[in-house]
Amino acid sequence: MLLYSPHITPRLSYITEFIGRELFAQPIGLTSNREEFMASGQPGINYSKEELGGAEFFLEPASLLFESYIRRQEIECFELNYHKAFFQTRGDFPFDILAASFYLISRYEEYLPHPRDEYGRYPYRESLAHREGFLQLPLVNIWIHEFRLALERKFPALVFRRPAFGFIPTYDIDIAYSFLHKGAYRNAGALARLFLKGRFRAALQRIQVLRGRRADPFDAYEWLDSLHLYCRMKAQYFFLVAREQKGVDRNISPSKKGMQDLVRYHASGYTIGLHPSWQSGDQEKLLDEELEWLSRISERKISSSRQHYIRMDLPQTYRRLGKAGIEKDFSMGYGSINGFRASVASSFFWFDLEKGEQTPLQVFPFCFMDANSYYEQKYTPRQALDELMQYYQSVKRVNGLMITIWHNHFLGTDPQFEGWKEVYELFLKEEVYWDM
Repeated sequence: MLLYSPHITPRLSYITEFIGRELFAQPIGLTSNREEFMASGQPGINYSKEELGGAEFFLEPASLLFESYIRRQEIECFELNYHKAFFQTRGDFPFDILAASFYLISRYEEYLPHPRDEYGRYPYRESLAHREGFLQLPLVNIWIHEFRLALERKFPALVFRRPAFGFIPTYDIDIAYSFLHKGAYRNAGALARLFLKGRFRAALQRIQVLRGRRADPFDAYEWLDSLHLYCRMKAQYFFLVAREQKGVDRNISPSKKGMQDLVRYHASGYTIGLHPSWQSGDQEKLLDEELEWLSRISERKISSSRQHYIRMDLPQTYRRLGKAGIEKDFSMGYGSINGFRASVASSFFWFDLEKGEQTPLQVFPFCFMDANSYYEQKYTPRQALDELMQYYQSVKRVNGLMITIWHNHFLGTDPQFEGWKEVYELFLKEEVYWDM
């Protein structure tokens, strides 16, 4: 497949490579030579303002991919086959899929001035996806499927990639244990508070765990091992290893043997990554220290990460991760609602919009996090299962990549999270059943 455009820009090169790999498992060829395009004999896309009169697929462009600056775009959505589209143009396809996909995947709107939520993050309510009601859809994948059908009608002999549905279960270990390995001082203080409040049963439970007479409420690790084995799934774990315990960074200290043993155990059988602390967002050197510690203890090269509390500010966060040596990031989603932040259920390379260049950092977007469902959306376990199934069906329909986030403390025995463990087990086992 060859695409002709009078001007080849970094933005155009980036999005045609992404869509080309989704459609054909290789980039779409580009040329700015009109005569070369007309004489090529290949199926071709004419991405210009005028039809050339040949057998080309005519796609009239919007202006976005030919700009090098960032400005507020005038976007008017319209209905197309029961979903939204924008950058409507004329030609063999009703809108500029290249520009619209670039706008969503690059997170263009996050570079514009915007308010911030209580944690200083980009609020989902500011997004086009939320305003237009497609936050729960992998809209870019839906568009690509329809684009493929249009290309097939024009060029019946074209051979397309046959994508397969993918699923990656991931876990954030930011509270490794409820009682264990927290040190005598923290446990003594907690016990004293429980006794003062008359919560004697809770105090007894804590004592029994510390004496090894019952399992820690947040210890779901062996259960997860068995579940992964049964479902034949390869999971990924992200560890919070903040040296100083403060604010929302409240995991077990990385100096504790129990924490180190936990990291080594998972590194021996799973892919592990860093869960950069909140503090590392304010002190850049901490990111390098946490990466070094996790790598040294696990005896593995750590090349993947996911931001704690999904603390992300574009482009600074991704530049910092790239500089530190992170190759894959799993933070593309919201920390306050479930859905598709970049409107896509496929991995993609991050495009630094300010610098106008594609980077080596590969982004893996997630669509569901247990904490969003429980704390933010106030769902019951049953409602969360329904939500999970909606995302599963949406991603399966486009043969995309589904990534979920769970926390070990949701999957243990703490009464606060009763029912969530069973929901997760049911979802994973049903997912295996439906794939058979």
